[in-house]
Amino acid sequence: HVQLVESGGGSVQDGGSLTLSCGYSSSSYCMAWFRQAPGKEREGLAVIDLGGGAETYIDSVKGRFTISRDNRKNILYLQMNSLKPEDTAMYYCAADACAAVHGRMNTRGAGSTPKVTDFGYWGQGTQVTVS
Repeated sequence: HVQLVESGGGSVQDGGSLTLSCGYSSSSYCMAWFRQAPGKEREGLAVIDLGGGAETYIDSVKGRFTISRDNRKNILYLQMNSLKPEDTAMYYCAADACAAVHGRMNTRGAGSTPKVTDFGYWGQGTQVTVS
């Protein structure tokens, strides 16, 4: 069981940068960032392995967003650069056992991106608005 608390959201201008944080109560989980815009489904953005050594990103954020984690501080980060109005959404961090995450993602083939059903633990979300 793990508890997750996001922070760092806010309003930023088009082209700006923002870093989101997610504090976690246990470092024994694979973690991910998702976002959900009004009227849209929750979208997986990036996944990071237990030790921070492996990352997966969806195409729309590759080269602009970076997921990282500091297991000494128990904080997950999402560095977001070159933000666009279409990045406006509620952002969530998620966690689950790596064996479970990998098993679920592998059923969709190599290079699959994270889905809501891959993760069982969620934070409350933090709002990002780009204008």
